Amino acid sequence: MISVPLSILDLAAVAKGESIAESFAGSVRLAQSAERAGYRRVWYAEHHNISSIASSATAVLIAHIAAHTTTIRVGAGGIMLPNHSPLQVAEQFGTLETLHPGRIDLGLGRAPGSDEPTARALRRTAAAAERFPDDVIELQGLLGDESPLPGIRAIPGQGTHVPLYILGSSLFGAQLAAALGLPYAFASHFAPAALHEALAIYRERFRPSAQLQEPYAMAGVGVIAADSAESAAEQLEAARRLRARALFSRGDRKLSDEDVEALLRSPQAAVVDEMLAYTAVGTAGEAAAYLERFQEQTGADELIAVHYNDSVESRLRSVELLAKAAL
Repeated sequence: MISVPLSILDLAAVAKGESIAESFAGSVRLAQSAERAGYRRVWYAEHHNISSIASSATAVLIAHIAAHTTTIRVGAGGIMLPNHSPLQVAEQFGTLETLHPGRIDLGLGRAPGSDEPTARALRRTAAAAERFPDDVIELQGLLGDESPLPGIRAIPGQGTHVPLYILGSSLFGAQLAAALGLPYAFASHFAPAALHEALAIYRERFRPSAQLQEPYAMAGVGVIAADSAESAAEQLEAARRLRARALFSRGDRKLSDEDVEALLRSPQAAVVDEMLAYTAVGTAGEAAAYLERFQEQTGADELIAVHYNDSVESRLRSVELLAKAAL
């Protein structure tokens, strides 16, 4: 059994042969299953122009999931704040919190969630990422009792105090979360290199705030739980192929199946495998044991499982199997 809360980051993945509508229906079923099983929260991430991920309109998807669940916390893991104005985000999440009181989380990142051409299509500028710390503070104020902008209020939003979380895959996010006294979620499910150093910096430099008195560190970890070790291994290979295709396709040039297989036999496969370094693969018991060791090694206050299964049905099965063994 895992001694800390277990949550889920649902990428609203669209597997080969599945439609986006099927992915969304699967996300509803996944959240409902997670709610029954005792997971603490389910988050959705803002990505753009990635054919295998359907969570681009993150706040809209959160609203849909929250309307089909009753108790589990639902939120963003995260909103890429430089793609938006703080006022717009405050209004969106103030609306969500008003509709679903006490259940909405707002995780914030500064990456584009896309490639450079897509970032330009989003009207994102290079300076936007530089404003990220100031924008987080402005957003927090807009969700508080008094607006930091004279004559401007987030309606809905003001007074909702939607809890903020800083997301990161480098030391920058750890430092910012510590300085602002906010919970910190490290993206070790795809960027493992700085995990331990980032968590150490966050804990060492944490300053208490109105939202949080003690540091609260969350860590992402990949999961592929299946009824047999062989099935889990097959799904891991499918996850490797999907990741390779996403990483190495360029523009309109999509890699063929043969291209992907050749790439995964080349030294470039190391890039893919490094991203999957923290992934629990196997039967329910094996996956749960991996998460227990991971938590002990990191001291994370909460684990966020990212289920990398190769279809909606296998992802639902992974969620259920892990819950039975770990919760």
